[in-house]
Amino acid sequence: MTVRILLCDDHAVVRAGLRALLSSAPDIEVTGEAATGEEAIALTRKVSPDVVLMDLQLGEGIDGVETTRRILATTEPAPHVLVLTTYDTDADITRAIEAGATGYLLKAERPEELFAAIHAAAQGRTALSPPVAGRVMAHLRTPRPTLTPRERDILGHLVQGLTNRDIARTLFISEATVKTHLRRIYEKLGVTTRAGAVATAKEQRLIP
Repeated sequence: MTVRILLCDDHAVVRAGLRALLSSAPDIEVTGEAATGEEAIALTRKVSPDVVLMDLQLGEGIDGVETTRRILATTEPAPHVLVLTTYDTDADITRAIEAGATGYLLKAERPEELFAAIHAAAQGRTALSPPVAGRVMAHLRTPRPTLTPRERDILGHLVQGLTNRDIARTLFISEATVKTHLRRIYEKLGVTTRAGAVATAKEQRLIP
């Protein structure tokens, strides 16, 4: 059985490389390419792929997680979505899986592992890169991080979209103190960005 693939990546060179690589597999066919999430949604409805190979960061417009969510919610029959990215933070993995992604693969994987993951995804089986599988298991085994009351306050304001300056003014502390607290929050949550902290906070219900 030939697996029909739709590529979604905002880098043309990456898409060209993936197309060339996948063309070497006799049982995989690339039916379309999309540079944005919006294009991927429209093309999915048009070409009906078995698997959408999805990057997470797509530049302008919606990201790969939101694209995945919309494809699965609005397409019938819905394809399976296999994330292919360089990002492996806990927050990114959690968001993608919660959006409905069947698998999560890193771009550093070998071609044969990508081929195997595509076939697994086409059959509805979970496909995870070993490092990602390890992080998922560690995440399941690890209790929620313990935040101090002040860290919870700052995280709550972060979720509301406040800037460091706004948070400092609201809590009557310096911006430098806010940055110090944020650094500790990031470490405890295993993230590196504000967006990652917000996503993890919501997913783990760390704030009211």
